[in-house]
Amino acid sequence: MNIQWQDFLAAQGAHIDSAEACGFGDVTAELQAAATGTVLAPLTSFRLIRASGEEAAGFLHNLLSNDVQHLGRDRAQRCGFCSPKGRLLADFLIWRDSQGYLLQLSADIQPAILKKLGMYVLRSKVKLCDAGNELIPIGIAGDEAAAVLRSAELVVPAAAFDVSHVPGGALVKLDDSRFQLALEPDAAIRLWERLAARARPVGTTAWRWLEIGAGIPHITQPTQEEFVPQMANLDLIGGVSFTKGCYPGQEVVARTKYLGKVKRRTYRAHLDGSCPSPGTDLYSPDLPDQSCGKVVAAAPSPGGGCELLASMLMSSAEGGEVRAGNATGARLAFLPLPYALE
Repeated sequence: MNIQWQDFLAAQGAHIDSAEACGFGDVTAELQAAATGTVLAPLTSFRLIRASGEEAAGFLHNLLSNDVQHLGRDRAQRCGFCSPKGRLLADFLIWRDSQGYLLQLSADIQPAILKKLGMYVLRSKVKLCDAGNELIPIGIAGDEAAAVLRSAELVVPAAAFDVSHVPGGALVKLDDSRFQLALEPDAAIRLWERLAARARPVGTTAWRWLEIGAGIPHITQPTQEEFVPQMANLDLIGGVSFTKGCYPGQEVVARTKYLGKVKRRTYRAHLDGSCPSPGTDLYSPDLPDQSCGKVVAAAPSPGGGCELLASMLMSSAEGGEVRAGNATGARLAFLPLPYALE
């Protein structure tokens, strides 16, 4: 985390743990605020990579699961980076600015992915660098989020994944009630103070719960190489182009779509008790001796227990009895996603 930003957050009362702003003193109240009000979150669980240079667009286009060549400066999109076997090594939110392309991913895998992408550069006219100290991601969510942003004299994007270029950075509309800023540190500090007057500061726990409610999976270290994009619903949230041409793992991803039924999807569910860690195995009666899936992400729920995203066999989900950790573990109560599963 940027040291200037970390010091500022600490002065605002943030609890910093492993370079993540987990909360501002009362996580339960923050979750309630995320469910019913408008909240402001330092997105310290994410970190940025910048790709610049005259061949940056083609370089990324040839590596990622979505069409980067035609990504305009006023648009963002989701995409994945796969192994040659088609398994997700990372997922990104990607957009452009005047200096190139910005790729946002889980902070815990950013250093390794930056190094991995660098292995493909060879003679390409592209430069990759850690942009984690350059730009600060901030999330704002709630029914009044757009109004709060306008009160700070920002141009609010009209549609999901539209981008407005604002002083010191960019503003991305994620969905009808969630937005993300990526700002230079000084601009982030100035704007935070204005936005916090009308939106409650919350930590990454509350934002993770909002992401789960939106059905947005994120690949972290425990889940790298566990899922092809369809298993994580990346194709359902606009993260895969099936017409863009080759990239690492493309044949596996295309074969899953065109030559066979997708057998695993990511579901949203509630669990009583504490949250399982990402990568925790799931079990169901139809496969008593082996795992039927894995937890992708989990966060405490405002109503108690936890909510999670879990990738599993569709047949196990349809059976209705899936348990976390072992065959007698806590039972998942399935919840709706904001988009349809095929």
